[in-house]
Amino acid sequence: MKTVKVITLGCSKNTVDTEHLLAQLPCSGFIVKPEDWGGAVDYLLLNTCGFIGDAKEESVQAILEAVESKKRGLASKVLVFGCLSQRYSKELPEEIPEVDGWFGARDLNPVLRALGVEPSECVSRYRTDGKPYAYLKISEGCDRRCSYCAIPFIRGAHRSVPMEQLVAEAGMLAASGVKELILIAQDTTFYGLDIYGRRALAELLQRLSGVPGIEWLRIHYSYPADFPLDVLKQMADNPKVCRYLDIPLQHIADRVLDNMHRHVDGAWTRNLIRRLRDEVPGVALRTTMIVGHPGEGEEEFEELLNFLREARFERLGAFTYSEEDGTWGAEHLKDEVTEEEKRRRLDALMSLQASVSLECNRARVGTVERVLVDDLVDGTLVCRSEFESPDVDGEVLVSSTDASLVGKFIDVRIVGADEYDLIAEMM
Repeated sequence: MKTVKVITLGCSKNTVDTEHLLAQLPCSGFIVKPEDWGGAVDYLLLNTCGFIGDAKEESVQAILEAVESKKRGLASKVLVFGCLSQRYSKELPEEIPEVDGWFGARDLNPVLRALGVEPSECVSRYRTDGKPYAYLKISEGCDRRCSYCAIPFIRGAHRSVPMEQLVAEAGMLAASGVKELILIAQDTTFYGLDIYGRRALAELLQRLSGVPGIEWLRIHYSYPADFPLDVLKQMADNPKVCRYLDIPLQHIADRVLDNMHRHVDGAWTRNLIRRLRDEVPGVALRTTMIVGHPGEGEEEFEELLNFLREARFERLGAFTYSEEDGTWGAEHLKDEVTEEEKRRRLDALMSLQASVSLECNRARVGTVERVLVDDLVDGTLVCRSEFESPDVDGEVLVSSTDASLVGKFIDVRIVGADEYDLIAEMM
C-alpha cells in the first residue's frame, strides 16, 4: 500500500478539488494520510493558490517546505498542482527543479495518472474533515473579465456541472452526515448558461432541497451584474435555502467600478441591495471590498465608507489592491495609491464595519434561533445560524460538554454579542 498526503492551500474550491482527487485513491492501493500527518509518505501533494500576492507567497513557501521534507526522507515524491502551478507553469519548474511533477488547476486526471491511478468518472468525495457542512462546487472557471482578477486565465472559461451530477454528489454527502451544502463557484449566478442556455441557480436550489438529509443550502460568490432574481424567491419561500447571500461588490464609486470592469454602477448596486432586503426579509448579506484600486481617490473612498454606513452589511471582508500579472488592470491602469495609504484605508473601512457588525449582532440578543452545531471545543459548542457561514463569519457559542450534539440542530437563545461572535444558551 502506498501512502499519500495532500496539503490544500487557498479557497474552498481547492478543498473540493482535493476531496474529488482523494476519493479515487483508496480503491487504487493508497492509504490517505491526514494533512497534519508528521510521518513519511510515498507521495506529498500540494494543491496551491495563485490568486493574489499573499496567497502566492504562502504556496511557494509550502512548496519549498515540501521539498525540504523530501530531502529529509519524509516524502519520496513531491507533486504540485492547482492555481499557482497553472499560472506559472513555465517559471516554477525552472526555479524549483526538486519537485517531481507540476500540474495545472483545470484537470485532475494528469495528477492521478502520475500516481499510477486511472481516472474514474464516478462522482465521489473523500471527506477531509467530519464537519456537518460541505462545499458543493457547481461550476468551474469564469467568463467575467474583471480588470484586477487572474481567475479567468487560471481556471479557464465557465463550465457548469450538470444538475444530475450535483444532486448525486449532494446525496452522497448527506449520507456521510452533511446537513448543510455551501454552493460555490467563481460565479454561482452564471450557473447553467453554458449547458442549459439559461441561468438555472434557482432550479438547482429547488432540486438540491429535495435531497434527504440536507437541511440548509447557502449561496456564495454571487456576481451582482445580471443577478437572477428568481433566486430571491427561493431564499424567501424555500425553508432549506438560508437567508444569506455572499455577493462580492468590490466598490460603489462609478469611476472605480468602471476601472474594475464590473458592468454595474453605484446606482444599480444600491437598487440591488434594496431589492435583496425587500424581497428576502431578514437576509444577512456578506460582501467583499477592494481598497486602493486605480481610480479610488479620497472622494471615492469616502463614498465607499458612506455606502457601508447606508447598506449596513452584516458581514464584510476587504483587501488592498495589488497588480496581478497578466490582468488588464496591471497592463493598462496605474497603481498610484501607496501601500501605506492602502493600509490606512483598509483599517478605516474595517473599523467602520466592526461597529456595524457589533450593532447588527447586538440586535439579535434575546432572539431564539436554530443553529447547527459544528464542533465541541473546550466545553463550548461551536455553532452557526443560517446567518453565519463557516470559516469567514463569526460563530454562535454555547456552553456545554454534550458531544452528542455535534452535527445536530438545536434551538438557542442569544444572550450576548461582540463584533464577530454571539453567546447563546440552550433552550
